[in-house]
Amino acid sequence: MKQKFPMKQFLKQIAVIAVPVALQNLLTTTGSMVDTMMLAALGENTVGAVGLCAQFSSLMFSCYWGFVGGGMLFFAQYFGAKDDDGINRSYGITLTFMMTVGFVFCLLGVLLPETVMRLYTDKAVLQEIGADYLRVVGFAYPLMVYSMAMASLLRTTDMVRVPLIGAICSVAVNITLNAVLIPKMGVQGAATATVAANLVNVLVILGLGKLKKHAYLTAVREHFRWTRQTVKKYLQKCFPIICNELLIGVGNMVINIVLGRQPEQAIAALAVMRTLEGLVIGFFAGFSNASSVLVGTEVGAGHPETAYRRALRLVYLCMAFIALTGCALMAVNHPLLHVMGLHDLSYEYGFTIVLIYCAAAVIRMGNWTKNDTFRAAGDATTGTVLEITFMYLMVLPAVCLSGLVWKWAFPLVFLCCYIDEPIRFVIMHIHLYSGKWIRPVTDEGIAAMPEFRRKLKEKH
Repeated sequence: MKQKFPMKQFLKQIAVIAVPVALQNLLTTTGSMVDTMMLAALGENTVGAVGLCAQFSSLMFSCYWGFVGGGMLFFAQYFGAKDDDGINRSYGITLTFMMTVGFVFCLLGVLLPETVMRLYTDKAVLQEIGADYLRVVGFAYPLMVYSMAMASLLRTTDMVRVPLIGAICSVAVNITLNAVLIPKMGVQGAATATVAANLVNVLVILGLGKLKKHAYLTAVREHFRWTRQTVKKYLQKCFPIICNELLIGVGNMVINIVLGRQPEQAIAALAVMRTLEGLVIGFFAGFSNASSVLVGTEVGAGHPETAYRRALRLVYLCMAFIALTGCALMAVNHPLLHVMGLHDLSYEYGFTIVLIYCAAAVIRMGNWTKNDTFRAAGDATTGTVLEITFMYLMVLPAVCLSGLVWKWAFPLVFLCCYIDEPIRFVIMHIHLYSGKWIRPVTDEGIAAMPEFRRKLKEKH
């Protein structure tokens, strides 16, 4: 515990993992920003309607992200323990559950688009535009999920550049096809470009994985050799994460339903803000993957002290980078909002909520990094319980009352989405320093815990 921490080496390890992931997410965000700029020519209602469709895909993300988080827990710890069979079986289970979610949302989007849009807004014009978009973009959902499953496996097994190359190709295809199809087909052109881009992403990742002879990605026969005991162990560890993401997804859906009943200008501003949010989340995603790999592999390999020291530094580094990203975003806030189609009242709404988000994101991403760190180390419960409890007892009542009953101004309703973050930050920080979140699933990790607990007790 008292040994000098190798900070320079640690920063290099973070860079190797986090930079490609951050670049991949920033590329995706750039593509979304270009989409929004091109769609802006069709009017604020189009921007707002497509933004509401993005909230439907966010719900899908919440439904499958629990399996990503749970899968990465096993991938990282088994990779640290050099257990190839464990990685392959875990990936097969993860992929099966994730693809089930992807196909369900595909069917909902393609077959029931009007029902989906009525859920998210009461504005008829937005419902019509959004339904046209969903009928086509729904075919992209299984492709999105498949590429995410492959990316999570590759990132936790020392091959982070392949998903980045896939993202570069995907964004290039998306932007090119948008420029060709949007003027001719409107929102359906944008949706067609999204489907094609995601297909390219899947093919590039699969092709490079096979070319580089990745030990796990293409070992298809090994992916589905499960036993009942294997699935039971997987679900026991993943169940809290899955419940967390599902319940948070439902909570966010309720929030989006409330926000979707605000004025049209507010909905357009929110759609643009969600696109810009991708810039912040892009940097966070890099640290999230770094925490899963750098902490999870050490826990699995039987080095809990190293995992503990890494986790503390990851949280603070993440918050510092998010603060810098927020400052940069605020500096270019004015021209970006105009380029993305916001004017007059919608611009005022957009400017205000971007400022609110940039301030809240520092604490929010700190909480997310801690939660991802806990999960990678085997503690899938603490962050889950806290996030669900505060969302349902504090955030949802505040948003529903302020937006539907008290009819507060839109920026104040938006602010209520983040009122729980400072309180959770304090509670999770205490848990972080306690070290109780280190709960290995490998024999090597379990054997090292008594000595780690003794040293941590002496330190405190």
